[in-house]
Amino acid sequence: MALFTPVFFKRTASAVVFVGVMLFGLLYNIWSSLILVSLMQFLCYREYFNLMRKIDAETVWPQWLPWVIQGVSLLLLWSTSVAVGYQFVWQAFLCVPAALVLATFLTSKNSMQAGMQALVGMLYIGLPMLLLLQIRNFSEYIPVAILFMIWTSDTMAYITGSLIGRTPLSKLSPKKTWEGTLGGVVLTIVAGGLWGYFSRTTGLLPYYNMADWMILAFIVSATGPLGDLLESKLKRTAGVKDSGFMMPGHGGALDRFDSLLIAIPFTFCYVWFFMPNLHAIKL
Repeated sequence: MALFTPVFFKRTASAVVFVGVMLFGLLYNIWSSLILVSLMQFLCYREYFNLMRKIDAETVWPQWLPWVIQGVSLLLLWSTSVAVGYQFVWQAFLCVPAALVLATFLTSKNSMQAGMQALVGMLYIGLPMLLLLQIRNFSEYIPVAILFMIWTSDTMAYITGSLIGRTPLSKLSPKKTWEGTLGGVVLTIVAGGLWGYFSRTTGLLPYYNMADWMILAFIVSATGPLGDLLESKLKRTAGVKDSGFMMPGHGGALDRFDSLLIAIPFTFCYVWFFMPNLHAIKL
């Protein structure tokens, strides 16, 4: 895969603006984070529903279904930031699926499949967004670190694959190579270790260990490509090149956040089970 400089610089230019918006939203305060994540969720859902309609044209989608999914997911998302209680949020997240399947089944005999696809969308998009906001409630630095790890992994994989890539990673994404993917993982872990060392020794983030950053870097760089392959499968099945047109050179929201959607649940598990000191600080 040859390094195509015009494409690289086009992607970089649009990414700079994107990075600025993401950093402001995540770091300013919890409300800016909530608005940002809500927008991310809305755009991802919209593109996901469009893909599903193209993949399964025979399924009848009730007009109310996408709006109900958007509304319920938004309500659950905002409930994590007000005095409702997390127990209510997770109970609601578990009860909604049964109600949706029943409602779509009663609407039309060809609508039940749409209800199942909508439920998959809630697991694919809604759940990671909830967990992302939960991680932000623990610490504003970890979501930012996850994003930088994804961008580092993507960039290093692109450069490494362009220079030495020979072995295709998957038919779903012919331009990706094993060499590039492994290069992205290794270099992201190195970057995570360097950040962990300097942030701790300088006193910027004294309660994080360097090992935590390196493990998080491994989790993100190893699971992120799976999200990219999953979205590539959806686009190929739908017969489209991009899920949308949110960013020049990057496509739509799902194209931009595909790695994040898969990496977040794994990252949350590590933060929840192996970083208890962080819970003690924030909860």
